[in-house]
Amino acid sequence: QVQLVESGGGLAQPGGSLRLSCVPSGFTLADYTIGWFRQAPGKEREGVSCLSYSGRWKYYGDFAKGRFTISRDIAKNTVYLQMNNLRPEDTAVYYCAAPGRRQYYTTPMQAYEYDYWGQGIQVTVSS
Repeated sequence: QVQLVESGGGLAQPGGSLRLSCVPSGFTLADYTIGWFRQAPGKEREGVSCLSYSGRWKYYGDFAKGRFTISRDIAKNTVYLQMNNLRPEDTAVYYCAAPGRRQYYTTPMQAYEYDYWGQGIQVTVSS
């Protein structure tokens, strides 16, 4: 059974940093692309960043470029999203997700391409 568990959210001040973690169970990172999405109240879910199953390709939404970094630790089977220089508009529920197909990577990120989702974690940026 596939599960994705996020951690690391919370409250940050504008200009601050947070690091989100995603730990999948039921598959290994070497076989599956992992994506981060977010959804703010009243807005559509949008792709933040994704990392291919090979680790070779990374994608960032325009708002994330230069501020967010996606990475992974294969030994820990964990994907990280380091978020720096946070802004109030980054406030949202962040989701970790994976496609249902092995070794599948496509951009730009579309939520319908992802079949497995974590429960989501709140990130609030406020002074």
